[in-house]
Amino acid sequence: MPRANVNDLMAFLAVARERSFTRAAAKVGVSQSALSHTVHQLEARLGVRLLTRTTRAVGLTEAGERLLKGIGPHFDEIDSQIEALSELRDRPAGKIRITAADYAINHVLWPKLRKFLPNYPDIKVELMLDNGLTDIVTQRYDAGVRMGEQLAKDMISVRIGPDFRFAVVGSKFYFKNHPEPTRPQDLVRHTCINVHLPTYGGPWAWEFEENGREIKIRVDGQLVFNNIHNVLEAALDGLGLAYVPEEIAVPHLAKGRLQRVLEEWSPYWAGYHLYYPSRRQSSPAFVALVEALRHRE
Repeated sequence: MPRANVNDLMAFLAVARERSFTRAAAKVGVSQSALSHTVHQLEARLGVRLLTRTTRAVGLTEAGERLLKGIGPHFDEIDSQIEALSELRDRPAGKIRITAADYAINHVLWPKLRKFLPNYPDIKVELMLDNGLTDIVTQRYDAGVRMGEQLAKDMISVRIGPDFRFAVVGSKFYFKNHPEPTRPQDLVRHTCINVHLPTYGGPWAWEFEENGREIKIRVDGQLVFNNIHNVLEAALDGLGLAYVPEEIAVPHLAKGRLQRVLEEWSPYWAGYHLYYPSRRQSSPAFVALVEALRHRE
């Protein structure tokens, strides 16, 4: 295949995956007009329209969807094989893209990465914050981070963090004006600070356990965030009760800034795991990263 044809296909893949000429142009390092011209040439050569363009979005036609599904995995495999050649180098090298939630990035990944990266200067890591259950294959991530019970069955997984609990906390100012809840069901009469998870299409239900039975409570309040640290800050400001990972609440509990309730109802959750498709096993850089992140009792 002529090199120009390959470049045209790569340009199409970038736009198809980003659903935007602007983002795709930035990613491949060309101007938006040049990228648009390249895709137009490809459509003219193939005799079919691949993309639908509006002022707000770029979509795929039926032919575009078929081409994306047909050639996308092959280009990904080429990238993977080229990256695998790094094993012939003296040191592991390459770029690794990981998607994870805010808490996992700050409290599970980062404490280990800051020790790992100085020893591997040729490895680049992209950490992308996403609180949804991202499809790492279609979004072209090398790996993702989820809690144990959320893992897809067709993925390889490695535990990278211990089991942990969530804590219901509020400031002393809040409890001056509100009675402490004694059962999870009492929360429906409280002002609570919610976290929005895209996967669930709205606020996340708070989860508890009684005698091995799971209890889910949907709470309400004035505030909804998509970042757990914003939720904690709002609780510190006395704006409601928060449901946050125990670890980030402990320093504030120790200093008396927050008060914990319903602790006896809080179950342990399966710890965070790194998950990835099997093809990622071939990269020495990825193997080194997995070993550095692996949880050890």
